[in-house]
Amino acid sequence: MKSFFSLIICFVILAFSVTKGYFIAYSLLLSLIILFITFFLQGFPARNLIIMSFSSSKKAFAIIQILLLIGAVTSVWMAAGTIPALVYYGTKFINPQYFIISAFVLTSFISVILGTSFGTVSTVGVALMIMAREGNINPHLVAGAIIAGGYFGDRCSPMSSSAHLVANITKTKLYKNLSYMITSASLPLIASSLIYFFLSVSHPIQNRNSHFISEIPQFFTIHPFVLLPAFAVVVLCLLKVEVKLTLLASIGIAFVLGIMVQHYSLFQIIKLVLFGFRLENSINLNEALTGGGILSMLRVSLVVILSTSLVGIIVGTKTLTVIERLLKRITYRSSLFFGTTTVALACAAFGCTQTIAILMTHQLVKEKYEQECLDNYQLATDIENTAVVISPLIPWNIAGLVPATILMTDSGFIPYAVYLYLIPLFNWVQFKLAESKN
Repeated sequence: MKSFFSLIICFVILAFSVTKGYFIAYSLLLSLIILFITFFLQGFPARNLIIMSFSSSKKAFAIIQILLLIGAVTSVWMAAGTIPALVYYGTKFINPQYFIISAFVLTSFISVILGTSFGTVSTVGVALMIMAREGNINPHLVAGAIIAGGYFGDRCSPMSSSAHLVANITKTKLYKNLSYMITSASLPLIASSLIYFFLSVSHPIQNRNSHFISEIPQFFTIHPFVLLPAFAVVVLCLLKVEVKLTLLASIGIAFVLGIMVQHYSLFQIIKLVLFGFRLENSINLNEALTGGGILSMLRVSLVVILSTSLVGIIVGTKTLTVIERLLKRITYRSSLFFGTTTVALACAAFGCTQTIAILMTHQLVKEKYEQECLDNYQLATDIENTAVVISPLIPWNIAGLVPATILMTDSGFIPYAVYLYLIPLFNWVQFKLAESKN
């Protein structure tokens, strides 16, 4: 019971850190120390706790490699003219009156093709965010629509790693799962689209900066071929090439374009890949076309290492088994879904990554689903409708932290990512209505 109380304290510390705007790594480190001391006093050897923490944190390095590559992609795409071209063409094709709904629909479509929220946000999402800032729209509102759209495909794309993970751990067929995903997401998708439509009408792009758009061709060569890095990502994802290789290929193409077309030197390209892109010769473009770089992802990488260390101790000491005991008391289907949602929320908060949230939620609830004679497809659907979409709504979970960092915003996007919390809400309501009919 003391360990569970310590978890509550850690959660309060993390929540306080977010509300005050403190760097979340400090709170994660403090939480790690609190849990280490708690379990040491309960009789766990210090060496065992260190091994639990270290073994878990080693799993973070695969994620960190992707994060660093994403940082490089953002900056080198700017240097290659890819993102400036997306912004330039986007201003001509997207109706300012319907910008927010357009951002949601476009990112949803791209995320289905790419199968990755991070890839969607770091490419088309960055371009949309630049357009939003120049149009004087609330950046949190636009970021919410972009991130929600990014997770549409992350949840129900055949290219999605999380969809494959859920199918694998539940021993279900991917495409049958996806059919359930689409069915259970239809009403939330319609409702979200309507909300974003009305938000678009009430928040159109204001005072579009004509100088900003006209200056883009002055500083970049704008031509369809500078979109090659983006085209490469789409094609390679469709060919199911590994994410790291896809990003490296896109970086390589952008690297060549930056030197051959945009006339940057080799040294300048290497520098901006490390430190991020800056355009210092233009007042209008300077603030918008900036960001990215490998170093910009170091803070997020530290959060990943600390969070995986934290979850290593939580899992290794079997602290959350109390949740399994509570779930056994549940009798109604709606209550089970609510319980799964609560478990997913806790796992997303303490696991700090979407993958850990999925794995921990499955581990904690699978016995109850077997006990209730619910098949694995219902279990898979419930995990997709909880752990997958709830993770981005936790401010310190990298599922939301990384996209927010890429878009140069913060947790203020969460209230506007309506699609992500309408999915569990609508599904719970459907279960309640089904029970009331019986």
